[in-house]
Amino acid sequence: MAKGATTSRGSGRNKARDAETLKKIERLAHQVVRTALAGDEPRIDIPTRAKSNTIWNKKRGILEMGDATSDRPLFDLKTAKQFMQTMLHAGTIKDLIDAAKTSSLRGVFYKAKHTISGTKENTFDAQEESDPILEDLEVTLGALREELHVFAENRGSMVGNITLIDKGDEINCRRMGSGGYALPSIVEPDVIQFGKCEAKFVLHVEKGTVWNRFNEDRFWEENNCILTHGAGQPPRGCRRLLQRLNQELRLPIICVLDCDPWGHYIYSVIKQGSISLAFESSRLAIPDAKFLGIRAKDYKECELGEAVKIDLTENDIKRAKEIAAYPWFEGHKGWRKEIQGLLNNGFKMEVEAMITKDISYVTEEYVPARLKAEDWLE
Repeated sequence: MAKGATTSRGSGRNKARDAETLKKIERLAHQVVRTALAGDEPRIDIPTRAKSNTIWNKKRGILEMGDATSDRPLFDLKTAKQFMQTMLHAGTIKDLIDAAKTSSLRGVFYKAKHTISGTKENTFDAQEESDPILEDLEVTLGALREELHVFAENRGSMVGNITLIDKGDEINCRRMGSGGYALPSIVEPDVIQFGKCEAKFVLHVEKGTVWNRFNEDRFWEENNCILTHGAGQPPRGCRRLLQRLNQELRLPIICVLDCDPWGHYIYSVIKQGSISLAFESSRLAIPDAKFLGIRAKDYKECELGEAVKIDLTENDIKRAKEIAAYPWFEGHKGWRKEIQGLLNNGFKMEVEAMITKDISYVTEEYVPARLKAEDWLE
């Protein structure tokens, strides 16, 4: 077996899905071949993954991708390399499906990377080139990353009152020790199923360091919940699992994030989706997710000291104003007040700042009090 690849134990549903994905890849290849044989320039239309092609669906409460596309012709110096890279990755995906194996993002990068014969030019120089091409391929084919047999590095952890079935293995998240259950990249129903669940909600925190405090204090046990983190900006696997917990088990998703533009952005992505992945919002976004804290008002309400202040940079201020202009924040009185409060303060605060009150203040006083009062932003 090639390094970076793993066998995909597929069900009947997987086989049908794979057959459909192969058809999409073959249609793309046939389109290129037919165009070339007709004497015309081969080209690919790639849906535009940019703010200009992102639509805010207020009724659904999510970001959606518009119908704009960008032309990627072969005989154009600006796009020739990207055209070649797109077709290389399409070939790799076909090989993975044919072999019933999966590969990491890194593995796909190395599979396609080589020096073009007779030149010193590489097909890919860095993974930062490769990953966006894979996302282009996703939207072009209308196929999700897991349908392309590609997974990302595991990021994030979970612990709490729920049992999962992961590829046939029973995972009791009540007995996961100090490290928790590592959230996988692919968490679709054919991989992860939900077993017994007593939890009443999910508390999602920003970072592993904060998650460790909540886990060590057995917050999930005391408050009958599931505790997750996404190692900062949560990856797709984490967001997809949160959405499934919300939609399938009807568990509220409550977020504890830093009081800064980055924390606000992370919440926005969890709630509405992201601009670059707007094509996946329907399976990632959680419109009723709640932002519990940390809040701009907490400096005074919690009687915090000067030591917790981190001055806003010019970039922070610029980013806060950009976020304030998002239509889902701009039209929300509570969020307008929150972001303006951050700017008026002139400083940001991390969740860890609460440790200046007491080592377990955030787990034993701050969050329980906010939950009881239902003091959050939506």
